[in-house]
Amino acid sequence: MTLDEQVALLMQGTEYGDEQLKQTMARELRERLAEAATAGRPLRAYCGYDPTSKDLHLGHTISMRKLRQFQDLGHEVTFLIGSYTALVGDPSDKNKARPILTQEQVADNARTYAEQAFRILDPQRTRVRYNGEWLSELSLLDLIRLGQNFTVQQFLVRENFAKRMEAGEPIFLHETFYALMQGYDAVAMQTDVQVGGSDQLFNIIVAGRKLQEALGQRPLVGIIHGILPGTDGVKRMSKSTGNVIPINTTPEDMYGKVMSIPDFAMPIFFRLVTRFTPAEIEAFERGLADGSRHPRDVKMALAREIVAIYHGEATVAAAEAHFQAVFQKHALPDEMETLTVDGAPALAEFLAQHKLAASKSEARRLMEQGGVKVAGQPVTDVTARLEFAGEAVVQVGKRKFVKVVRGQS
Repeated sequence: MTLDEQVALLMQGTEYGDEQLKQTMARELRERLAEAATAGRPLRAYCGYDPTSKDLHLGHTISMRKLRQFQDLGHEVTFLIGSYTALVGDPSDKNKARPILTQEQVADNARTYAEQAFRILDPQRTRVRYNGEWLSELSLLDLIRLGQNFTVQQFLVRENFAKRMEAGEPIFLHETFYALMQGYDAVAMQTDVQVGGSDQLFNIIVAGRKLQEALGQRPLVGIIHGILPGTDGVKRMSKSTGNVIPINTTPEDMYGKVMSIPDFAMPIFFRLVTRFTPAEIEAFERGLADGSRHPRDVKMALAREIVAIYHGEATVAAAEAHFQAVFQKHALPDEMETLTVDGAPALAEFLAQHKLAASKSEARRLMEQGGVKVAGQPVTDVTARLEFAGEAVVQVGKRKFVKVVRGQS
């Protein structure tokens, strides 16, 4: 790639909320890339991940995809596990304080992170580090000296803190430590480039760059990417809202979930979570705009790409065939879990008990909306019982199927 092509690729999907800041970061990135090529020294790029849960979803992978781009261009990448920042909890996108995790919980969650990340990153070219290596060594005096570089007002004008102040929600002192800790990560690793979502703008552009400069280092380049919406196409992808596409799921489920996103959300998925180049993405968008490409065909190309990334090219054809059989031709899946049912339990209770719905109230809502079928027939009466002869298929939504048979459960 030419230098211009490298900058275009690495800045693809970035969002700074300020065009001048974006241009500044693009210019500094170009300078760093040119200097690295001349000196023969790779840039040091990293992103940090707080292990607050065990499973990663597609939204987490945006920064990993960006790190992989740096790897493919020959640069040094660190996958930083926030073993200490996770103890505080990042307040950046929260309207209340996060629950404080124990060290045992953090360690347990962290065990799976690198393994999942290596579905995108090259394990042979990735350094895995834990920020407890240096944060655990900081003294109270060190923390005071780091804090001298910031004012309380800088923290309170942040959008999430300002909203909490207005709503009367408490802001705990330890939450202000997070930006200092993340900023010090950049110092400890002498970082050239830090990757993160737009919710990390303050932590990266303000805290990271300011601490590096205060401690005699050249301020890093912040690659700030957009936030991926969930399968609803609107709300941020989040486990708490149930609109996620997990990494640890089957190819068939992943393909189906990608196909469920609204058409208007396709461009941001292409830009943030695929391997397509800016020119290829522009061709997809141009085809959608002028009508030469059908939205369904473009979305299938998106689904094939995402499944191939996480499960390999060999799984794509079967996942697509499964989707076409189940959803386009309305056939039943070849394999389903079989549950033995004794009597005629309340259908809503049955769905909640077997994790086909998150709760009984959620089950009742799905039934009212026509989202539950027994033996192919919608069941909208929330008081209905699971009555069938011999065996039947219970379907919840578009992707959940179980076979029920009579007998002693």
